[in-house]
Amino acid sequence: MIDGDFRRRIAGYGLTTAAILYRMPDHPSLLQTYVWQDYDLHPEFPELRKFLTFWSRRLDGALHSVTVAHDGLIRPAELRGLSGEFVLH
Repeated sequence: MIDGDFRRRIAGYGLTTAAILYRMPDHPSLLQTYVWQDYDLHPEFPELRKFLTFWSRRLDGALHSVTVAHDGLIRPAELRGLSGEFVLH
């Protein structure tokens, strides 16, 4: 049995994290943070867009800003072996 997340990765989905700043409904001058994380497609982000549409229609806190990190945008540094060695004094 294959995991659903594995199938999504094969289909091109990558782990996406969104830091969402929104205004508190009772105190609009205050900002609150919500972190959303799921597998999504870069660069269209259909799952994130669906969630933000839901947020705008159903929740009271007005969106201020959204910062997105995706493994297609940010990758850990890749290391490669070298065939030689350099000695510095």
